[in-house]
Amino acid sequence: MLTDAALKNLKPKEKAYKVSDRDGMYVRVTTGGAISFRMDYRLNGRRETVTLGRYGPSGISLARAREKCIDARRMVAEGLSPSIEKQREKRRIKEAKSFGEFGEKWLKLAPMADSTRAMRRSIFERELLPVWRNRLLSEITPGDLRAHCLTIVDRGAPATAIHVRDILKQIYGFAILHGERTANPADEVGPASIATFKPKDRSLSPSEIRVLFKVIDKVATLPTIRLGMKFFLLSMVRKSELQDAVWDEVDFENAVWSIPKERMKRSKAHNVYLSTQMLDILIALKTCAGNSKYVLPSRYDADAPMSRATFNRVTYAVVDQAAKDGLPLEPFTVHDLRRTGSTLLNELGFNSDWIEKCLAHEDGRSSRGVYNKAEYEQQRRHMMQEWSNTVDAWVAGQRYAPVLLPPTAPLLDLDPSL
Repeated sequence: MLTDAALKNLKPKEKAYKVSDRDGMYVRVTTGGAISFRMDYRLNGRRETVTLGRYGPSGISLARAREKCIDARRMVAEGLSPSIEKQREKRRIKEAKSFGEFGEKWLKLAPMADSTRAMRRSIFERELLPVWRNRLLSEITPGDLRAHCLTIVDRGAPATAIHVRDILKQIYGFAILHGERTANPADEVGPASIATFKPKDRSLSPSEIRVLFKVIDKVATLPTIRLGMKFFLLSMVRKSELQDAVWDEVDFENAVWSIPKERMKRSKAHNVYLSTQMLDILIALKTCAGNSKYVLPSRYDADAPMSRATFNRVTYAVVDQAAKDGLPLEPFTVHDLRRTGSTLLNELGFNSDWIEKCLAHEDGRSSRGVYNKAEYEQQRRHMMQEWSNTVDAWVAGQRYAPVLLPPTAPLLDLDPSL
């Protein structure tokens, strides 16, 4: 049986020769002095030889060679050829595509909504490609992923870090589905190990709505942002739906804003029926927009929509201002305004089906399976007007009993001291 000392003392001869070890493994010493570990075996009636590795500082140790020998013997017992599998592995490495190439294929071929694809492509190109574009899939480890995500968290973007982890996980899943033999690094990096979030159940009370619109006038921002904040609350649309809106979608004559399916989360066209107050806001925004096609154009480029971060910054500023004024207003997001409308309309007694249609939520239990953008039109028009009237009353510090169908309207309490 060989030892490291014996291996170091092996000298080249005029002809190559072999020295046995154990478990069928031996070393072959060439005339040039190269020493390689090998194993002979028989499989399906034929004799084969597999080279386990070369001995030396740039090769493998005797202990590692013995481990590889045991692995090879196990493969033979299972009816696999170690030699053929080694050739296949070399071919896989030679033909392997980079992480960047698989990411591009996934973005093009994986089924997802257009808006989701656009968001994921943005994150992929900004956060993943610069780091791992040319790496093979086998070269990205769970530790690499965790460290990269924590770097993103440290800069104050935990949601982006979670998306990075999820995108990488799906790219690897796509690659494995298409024949790649590799482990998925994201399987060992749970979302909770990257960042945690508070439950998404925040909605503003009537008193908080009053505080919001009482202090927003003190915040240093554009008039269009103040109008947009109120429009979000009254319309209950998603942030991207308003920020990417164009004037061609707005029908002032019929008081309806028709959002095309390409811009909707569920890829189904949706109508937003406009109350008098919402029309007034849009008229003001149209005046400010000038010749821009966008309802909310960028401050610096009329041919581009407003930055996604603009309203986020305003919500932070509003909460800070309320705190300075000693007024109760917990932190909230733009999306929380959408949840606020849903919650308070339900509490006011409006039909939940009408509310769900206003939110563009398709009922998965529906036998029709198709969302009709104009469904409950008259009821929704009535509800949106009553909702706008109610919000105006709250902002003014008044009580308001919205007219329901049938008319049974509870009053929501408003703190008279605000």
